[in-house]
Amino acid sequence: MHTQQSPSPSADRRLSVLARHLEPSSVAVEGHSNHSIVGAPTSGNDGKQSVFSHIVRAPEDPILGVTVAYNKDTSPMKLNLGVGAYRTEEGKPLVLNVVRQAEQLLVNDRSRIKEYLPITGLADFNKLSAKLILGADSPAIQENRVTTVQCLSGTGSLRVGGEFLAQHYHQRTIYIPQPTWGNHTKIFALAGLSVKSYRYYDPATRGLHFQGLLEDLGSAPSGAIVLLHACAHNPTGVDPTKDQWEQIRRLMRSKGLLPFFDSAYQGFASGSLDTDAQSVRMFVADGGEVLVAQSYAKNMGLYGERVGALSIVCRNADVTSRVESQLKLVIRPMYSNPPIHGASIVATILKDRNLYHEWTLELKAMADRIIRMRQQLFDALRAKGTPGDWSHIIKQIGMFTFTGLNKEQVAFMTKEYHIYMTSDGRISMAGLSSRTVPHLTDAIHAAVTRAR
Repeated sequence: MHTQQSPSPSADRRLSVLARHLEPSSVAVEGHSNHSIVGAPTSGNDGKQSVFSHIVRAPEDPILGVTVAYNKDTSPMKLNLGVGAYRTEEGKPLVLNVVRQAEQLLVNDRSRIKEYLPITGLADFNKLSAKLILGADSPAIQENRVTTVQCLSGTGSLRVGGEFLAQHYHQRTIYIPQPTWGNHTKIFALAGLSVKSYRYYDPATRGLHFQGLLEDLGSAPSGAIVLLHACAHNPTGVDPTKDQWEQIRRLMRSKGLLPFFDSAYQGFASGSLDTDAQSVRMFVADGGEVLVAQSYAKNMGLYGERVGALSIVCRNADVTSRVESQLKLVIRPMYSNPPIHGASIVATILKDRNLYHEWTLELKAMADRIIRMRQQLFDALRAKGTPGDWSHIIKQIGMFTFTGLNKEQVAFMTKEYHIYMTSDGRISMAGLSSRTVPHLTDAIHAAVTRAR
């Protein structure tokens, strides 16, 4: 016959401690099992109000909020030019054919398992990612001076890099271009770095404020971190020339400034993977140290798979090994280890010659379509006689164009033409099509002439 055992003294003590936490107004007596346990007001069980009732509603993210507003609009003529994602000529999201092929290979491989990856991620993915951005013949790779860890897309790569620098680098100030991607400031501030800016965009020319850039970096404290967009600067679409990059490199190395590249658009800007990696490789070639955050969201269309990598190029192999050991300590309490599926897609494509070739063709097709949209919009504005010089549209590169439209003009276009974009006038060229260029042209023309 089964007899019920009385609680052990240790279990009884735990109940008493729990009771004291839940009912602070009464004193729990150790050893008494008939003690009543009542939720305290702070548990939210008093029926009056939530313990979170003091929290104010946060504003929508300025970029993602554009899509929220767009989705609420019922107009059949609405157009979303805020989202940073590629769209086809029909305005539909695109899954690359080469990605579908790679996924099919993975699905058919019965030997694949779903175990945890190491903290640093998928080894093949890391090795191939480093080669993609630094070049297969990079001396830094051959000399084992590069550590690469798989992260959660570009955002996660920047955050891991930021936290590593906040913990282990002697300078905790990072300079970011003005303007830059809206998330950069938050990522680095929350990682523990002090965020300052350097001049980058010149509204007067709608081009690079190169002199201001050199002056600001020249006056930065020795050893400061500098965030650089590898190509297709977001949001302006304005990139330095090769000669300007060389001047930036010489200035930064002379002052001991640490370059941290954000490479979100390799191959997606010019259509050439090597051309778009040129700025990064210039800094690596001089033997100095470099950080690079990579994303495969745009160039492989793997937005929701969150596939990215952080590479740190060091002076020697011994330092590299120690740096990697500390990166693991940053990652482990943050998300433990990265997801396997997206990285496996990338690795499958990068290590197969045929798939890699097909990817480069699809990538160039996407880049070329965006370039065509730039030309069509420029031609349409010129044909309509829209006041102003719109040549910056075809001079800028990548997914985004900084139109030069102000907040009032943007608001007018949203209200009257149901066209959605960020309030700074940035538009996603990938969201345009030959069918919608005339509508955007009419809206820009009306917004500009209305203010005159």
